[in-house]
Amino acid sequence: MDGAPSRVLHIRKLPGEVTETEVIALGLPFGKVTNILMLKGKNQAFLELATEEAAITMVNYYSAVTPHLRNQPIYIQYSNHKELKTDNTLNQGPQAFFQAGTGCRPTQAVTAVQATNAPISGTTVSESAVTPAQSPVLRIIIDNMYYPVTLDVLHQIFSKFGAVLKIITFTKNNQFQALLQYGDPVNAQQAKLALDGQNIYNACCTLRIDFSKLVNLNVKYNNDKSRDYTRPDLPSGDGQPALDPAIAAAFAKETSLLGLPVAAVPGALSPLAIPNAAAAAAAAAAGRVGMPGVSAGGNTVLLVSNLNEEMVTPQSLFTLFGVYGDVQRVKILYNKKDSALIQMADGNQSQLAMSHLNGQKMYGKIIRVTLSKHQTVQLPREGLDDQGLTKDFGNSPLHRFKKPGSKNFQNIFPPSATLHLSNIPPSVAEEDLRTLFANTGGTVKAFKFFQDHKMALLQMSTVEEAIQALIDLHNYNLGENHHLRVSFSKSTI
Repeated sequence: MDGAPSRVLHIRKLPGEVTETEVIALGLPFGKVTNILMLKGKNQAFLELATEEAAITMVNYYSAVTPHLRNQPIYIQYSNHKELKTDNTLNQGPQAFFQAGTGCRPTQAVTAVQATNAPISGTTVSESAVTPAQSPVLRIIIDNMYYPVTLDVLHQIFSKFGAVLKIITFTKNNQFQALLQYGDPVNAQQAKLALDGQNIYNACCTLRIDFSKLVNLNVKYNNDKSRDYTRPDLPSGDGQPALDPAIAAAFAKETSLLGLPVAAVPGALSPLAIPNAAAAAAAAAAGRVGMPGVSAGGNTVLLVSNLNEEMVTPQSLFTLFGVYGDVQRVKILYNKKDSALIQMADGNQSQLAMSHLNGQKMYGKIIRVTLSKHQTVQLPREGLDDQGLTKDFGNSPLHRFKKPGSKNFQNIFPPSATLHLSNIPPSVAEEDLRTLFANTGGTVKAFKFFQDHKMALLQMSTVEEAIQALIDLHNYNLGENHHLRVSFSKSTI
C-alpha cells in the first residue's frame, strides 16, 4: 500500500449500498475511529482513526487479508490528508473538509459506536445510530457451525472490543449459543455492531448477536463450558473434562488468526474479512477446511467411553462418526469393551466429531468423546484373532468427505431428531420409508418428500432414535442399485 502513513485512510471500491456503520466496523478492532466521510457517488470513504499507529496496524493487516464488505473486495490505503477536520462556522450544518481546504459535505458520523459517548467535536450523531445498550451481556448464536467453536475462540474474538468478564456456552434447540458479559455496555454495543452477521471461519460459523435481558452472569465453574475471568479460583465442577492441554495450546496459538491484527494464513479468517463461498470451496478442495490450528497434524484419534458394550460394533461407530469425517480405523478395547479408539482422517474431523457427539445417547447410554493420547490406532498383528474388535476402514467406499469441495462439507449438523434422506428410487413410497424407520425401534413423527422425490426429511420422536436409525439405515439397499444416504438435518418438518 502506497503513501506515507496517516491516521486518515482512503477506502475505495465500496459497494453502492454500504452503510457508514459497516465502514466504521472495519476500523473498530484496531482502535478508536474518530471521524468518517462517505463519498457515496464515488463509492469511496475516508476513515480517521485516533492514532497513526492504529491506522498503520489496520493497513498492514488488510494488506495481508483482502477486506470484503457485502462479499465485495475493497481497497484501503493511506490518505494524503492528515486529519478530517470538522467545521461548524457554516450555517448549512456540520461540514467536514480536509485541511487542504477542499470542502466535502459528509454523511453524519456514527460516533455512538465509539468507546466514549462524547461525539466528535462539531459532528452530530445520526438518529440511526445504535441507541445505548441496556445490558453489558450479549447473547450469541452460532449458525452453520461447521467447525467447533470453543469458549477460548469466543474470548479471543470478543476481547478485541473490551475486557470480557464471563462466558457461558450451551446448546439450545440444537444450536450452539453463548452468553458473554463485558464490563461496560458500550463494549457490548461495539462488539455487536462489528461482529453481528460475520463468519468466524470461511463461509461458516456465523455469529448472530443480540443484547441479553440479563445484566450479570452467574458462573459457578471454570471449565470448557463456562468461565469467569475475574475468578480464577472457581472449581472446574463436574462438567465435561476440559480440552486436552495440547489442543488447548493449539487453539490458543491458532485462534490468534481470528484476532486482529495478525498475518493472514490461507484458510484462516478474521471476523471482518470474509471470502466468498467460492474461496471457501477452493480452500476445502485444497484440504484446508477446518480450524488451521488443528489440521492434519492435530490429534486424529478419539477415545469414546461409556459405550453399550452389548450392542456396539466397529461398524456402528464407523457409521455414526462417519457423519463428521472419514473414519480410518476403529478399535474396541479388548479389556474394556465399553471404550473404543476411533482414528479420523485429520484433526479437523476429530474436533468436529468430538464437538457434536460428546454427550449424545447411543444404544441407551450417554457417550463421552475426548481426544486420545494415541496418535494412531494399531491394527492387530497378522494372524491374531481380536474377535472382530478392530477394523480398518481406510479404503471404505462409504467415506462422505473423500471428494474435495463435496456438498457433504456444507451439510454437517449436530445430531437432531430430523434426518435428511437422499438417493431414494422412484418406486419407494412414503409408507415404505416410514415402515423401514419404525423398524429401527423408534417412532416416525413426520415425513416430507422433496419435490423430486429423490430426497426427504423424516422426523423421529427423539435424537437418540434418529441416531439409532442413522446407524441402522445409512447405506441401506433400497433396490434398483440405490443405497440410502442418511444424515442429520437442521430443518424441522
